[in-house]
Amino acid sequence: MLSRSNQKKWQLDPWGNLGNGFWVVAVYGEHAVWFNDIEDGFNRSRISEFGKLEDYFCNQDQLEWTIQHILDQIKDGSPAGGHFGAPEPIT
Repeated sequence: MLSRSNQKKWQLDPWGNLGNGFWVVAVYGEHAVWFNDIEDGFNRSRISEFGKLEDYFCNQDQLEWTIQHILDQIKDGSPAGGHFGAPEPIT
């Protein structure tokens, strides 16, 4: 069992820098479910290296919605649920 002292936030530069990363609550295959404590919601992301998230989303979903998207994806074989991406500069 993990103790609080060895639990670490996963990195996602630059969006997670403000809070020193994000809390990952589950890993499945090459994806993670994580809590965005800046936007106050759950999201899914690709991972290619343990401890680093690949995609920033600011969906602010409840955990049950995120889990349902995963179950739908497993059932249907295609990505389920939309994603609201990171802010982009105005050009």
